[in-house]
Amino acid sequence: MITGAVKADEARIRLTVRGRRGREQAVSAVIDSGYTGALTLPPALITLLGLRWQSTQRATLGDGSTCVFQVYRGKVVWDGKVRQILVDEADADPLIGMRLLRGHELKMQVRYRGKVTIKRLRRG
Repeated sequence: MITGAVKADEARIRLTVRGRRGREQAVSAVIDSGYTGALTLPPALITLLGLRWQSTQRATLGDGSTCVFQVYRGKVVWDGKVRQILVDEADADPLIGMRLLRGHELKMQVRYRGKVTIKRLRRG
């Protein structure tokens, strides 16, 4: 189970991101159910971790505008296991999206210091 808290009207959890050559960094990330990818990280953190470039992608944002961004390969420690993921570059606070949450149940107490829990769903 993964836990976090609601702070300043955002649900946040902490996770460890791993890069190349044993580099890793603890990150506080906002859960964003409107984001379809796995994880966004700022350029400086991508460089620090030495993540490998994968591709360039185009996305439509919530306001209807289009942006082009870089995609990298990385790893996260998720629910006690290391998962390989694609990381989207974004010059903002890290976001956790629906691709990383897939197969899990998300519960939030939407109040100051409310609990956030993420549990793996049972197959069935």
